[in-house]
Amino acid sequence: MTTGVDCKTCKLIVLDSNIGSMIEFKQIIGRGTRIKEDHGKMFFTIMDFRDVCRLFADPEFDGDPIPVDAGEERDGDTPPDGDEIDNEKLPTPRIKYRVNDVEVVILNERLQYYDKDGKLILESVTDYSKKNILGEFPTLDDFLTAWNSSERKQAIIDELKERGVLIETLREASGNRDIDDFDLICHIAFDKKSLSRRERADNVKKRDYLNKYEGLARDVLSALLDKYSSVGIGDLDEIQVLTIAPFRDLGSTKSIVEAFGDREQYRHAVKSLWDELYKTAV
Repeated sequence: MTTGVDCKTCKLIVLDSNIGSMIEFKQIIGRGTRIKEDHGKMFFTIMDFRDVCRLFADPEFDGDPIPVDAGEERDGDTPPDGDEIDNEKLPTPRIKYRVNDVEVVILNERLQYYDKDGKLILESVTDYSKKNILGEFPTLDDFLTAWNSSERKQAIIDELKERGVLIETLREASGNRDIDDFDLICHIAFDKKSLSRRERADNVKKRDYLNKYEGLARDVLSALLDKYSSVGIGDLDEIQVLTIAPFRDLGSTKSIVEAFGDREQYRHAVKSLWDELYKTAV
């Protein structure tokens, strides 16, 4: 149904033909936007077999997005009273939606993203990221070989981000903020069971791996595991990490390095620790 029909009770629109005209697309979708309360018509559903709904993302559909000024107050928001309020401690307000003063709920939503080249991603973020991971590492063995041989694990993560793998978005979608980047990649791309960072760190300690070291060296490696449990591997393999808490409380960079022998032996110990961390990789 396009023009000439005013079907207020239409609840389902099925798209099974290729539609190139924005005007025609709007006319077809418009059949569902009529509200008919006495027939229970308060929403409508679109079944799209031809990916025509990509036209919703076209600026011609409803114009370019209008940016909201940072200082503009949204409906229902209460502005903070003074600069002394720590914004990070403010609770996230629950968003309420109302249509004609009737509170409604979102039954389903579609998230869309722009890739590194500014192209709109029309597929799910999981499928999109999986495709990009497999483009760099076609098999699990390829990924494990690269991961285990890398001196800097973060370099691999950064490389995947450059390829359009949305790590943080995937982590949020997983509902597990404690999942390691490594496990997240293996789960998304290769359908492997994931471990939390805490589980990986605890497994190393349970195997008494740290007992091969003594004194300050052992304390530093234990602190590295604890730090990893909290924030992930990040730049923990860089020697500069020794200048921040809790490592600086254990001693100077010079004294810590000397506890391992020299810088090369320190780097080797850290590399061996990460190898042990991912020993039971998948």
